[in-house]
Amino acid sequence: MDFMIAIADGFIGMFQAGAEVFMGFMTGIIPLLVTLITAVNALTKMIGEEKINRFLQKITKYALLRYTVVPLIAVFFFTNPMCYTVGRFMPEKYKPAFYDSAVSFVHPITGLFPHANSAELFIWLGVATGYATAGGSQAQLGLMFLLTGLLVILMRGLVTERISAYMFKKQGYERILNEK
Repeated sequence: MDFMIAIADGFIGMFQAGAEVFMGFMTGIIPLLVTLITAVNALTKMIGEEKINRFLQKITKYALLRYTVVPLIAVFFFTNPMCYTVGRFMPEKYKPAFYDSAVSFVHPITGLFPHANSAELFIWLGVATGYATAGGSQAQLGLMFLLTGLLVILMRGLVTERISAYMFKKQGYERILNEK
């Protein structure tokens, strides 16, 4: 009989723990996330989507900016999954590499800007909580994630651009490589 009571207590205890976590989110991270999303949307409206779009078209001409600044702006302003649409400002030959860079950046940005990819937030919170418990600073960890992410997306973008060029050429799509 004691065994059955222990199972019942454990079963309901699991839901009580879940409810506590849920209430923590409702009073902590959820209001923060809503505030950040509202602020970024307001900033986008104040600057104007057209101005942001024109700026992006200009800087995609340079590989360093194409695979660092453009994904950063795309993920920050348009968030996941809309950030991938920024690839429309690039010639076809750069689109696979841009996508690789952007998709690789949606997690590293979450530490400092959780609005950018709220689906990754729970992963980030798990890592950051463990790091803070061990005595580290969550802000420092978020910054290191961001900087490391920028380096990684640059490398991925450059490598994917070369692989794409090779594949376009191999499959007879030289016209794509000659686009400006």
